Amino acid sequence: MSAALPGTDGTLRCPWALSTEEYVAYHDEEWGRPVHGDDALYERLCLEAFQSGLSWITILRRRPGFRAAFAGFEIAEVAAFTDKDAERLLADPGIIRNRAKIEATLANARVLADWAPGELDELIWSFAPDPASRPAPRTLADVPAVTPESTALSKALKKRGIRFVGPTTAYALMQACGLVDDHLADCASRGR
Repeated sequence: MSAALPGTDGTLRCPWALSTEEYVAYHDEEWGRPVHGDDALYERLCLEAFQSGLSWITILRRRPGFRAAFAGFEIAEVAAFTDKDAERLLADPGIIRNRAKIEATLANARVLADWAPGELDELIWSFAPDPASRPAPRTLADVPAVTPESTALSKALKKRGIRFVGPTTAYALMQACGLVDDHLADCASRGR
């Protein structure tokens, strides 16, 4: 598997980030950087669930549509969505029109609306492993798809009523939100 590679600007990046400008921007500006706040984490949780079975670029390109369709991923607003809203979402070409994923997004907002402010943030971040316990991956082959922490996070979220968050989705969330730094050892974004 590939180590960090130079982009068109000469900057070493994780190889997955080099295929499109959207990936370069996402890699350099967002992926692996700490995300806090219940609404922000709810958005990432939803987008990772929608990504399941699809390429991330599909979700990334539709993120503005997702944000518009799901009221900016404000938990309180999405929790108030009705069956009519669900039908509207199923007809919205700006998002992934998967009934199970849409229903999970709405159901998760209803569950989270009953949590105390900061509770989702605290729960998710409680599963961040000690960075010193994880060596920097040198190649993509060194990056896991599932870890004991992501399995435990998935179980904890499911136990609390959150749907569509298996261990692989939980690990992708951990990567995207900076709980782990899976930028390759030679990547310019490592440790940012």
